[in-house]
Amino acid sequence: QVTLVESGGGSVQAGGSLRLSCVASGYASGYTYSNYYMAWFRKVSGKEHEGVAQISTSGRATYYADSVKDRFTISRDNAQNTLYLQMNSLKPEDTAQYFCAARSTRMGWVRRLAAGDFADWGQGTQVTVSS
Repeated sequence: QVTLVESGGGSVQAGGSLRLSCVASGYASGYTYSNYYMAWFRKVSGKEHEGVAQISTSGRATYYADSVKDRFTISRDNAQNTLYLQMNSLKPEDTAQYFCAARSTRMGWVRRLAAGDFADWGQGTQVTVSS
């Protein structure tokens, strides 16, 4: 099971920026960080997890929810076992708990953001955007 620890959340005014980080450790036997697809999800109390962005093992392929496209950028540094989410032009509706998640490559690359596809989750970091 992969251990994921997010950081970088905080409070910001609308139009501002934040960068979230997620450090991974504790992989399955024979696996390294570069063997996992990674993603960011967010959750508001009382609602289901909403997919934000996903990135392939190499970082060359990405997939975004329409709500964040052209504002958020997902990236990864495999040498540092770290996932990033650069969030620009933040809006009040981006306010949520943000989680990073990992899944193995068994299913292959799919252009969707389904929480059920991901086996490992971090504890989350809160992002609050005020108007």
